Amino acid sequence: MNSPFSSWQAWALLSASFAALTAIFAKLGVENVNSDFATFIRTCVILLALGAILTATGQWQPFGTVSGKTYLFLVLSGLATGASWICYFRALKLGDAARVAPIDKLSVVLVAIFGVAFLGEKLSTPNWLGVLLIAAGTLLVAYRG
Repeated sequence: MNSPFSSWQAWALLSASFAALTAIFAKLGVENVNSDFATFIRTCVILLALGAILTATGQWQPFGTVSGKTYLFLVLSGLATGASWICYFRALKLGDAARVAPIDKLSVVLVAIFGVAFLGEKLSTPNWLGVLLIAAGTLLVAYRG
């Protein structure tokens, strides 16, 4: 019998659930603190949690076993993540979580476009329709009417 945690769909749903909680907790957390400092605290928590997970599961590996190309892309990913978090926390400081989070999720639309443009991924007509609906839904949720 397959575990639900052996599918990418289960992990993606968990990711979405935790991302939703992130928006709510972050909105409450940035209320009385600078958004960049709030991002720093969040990052420290993530570092400690991941270090504990790697230690508990024995998944540490020697840094020398990672290729230069992998390091390059992970560093770029880390910089993009950091920039995203800084912008996200600043947006939450200034706006409603119910409007900020959907706009942040335009990343889904951008990933589809970038995946096709840079990774050679293929999307079918129904996939593109979904991408357009996500974009339209994002705009409707963010609309202040």
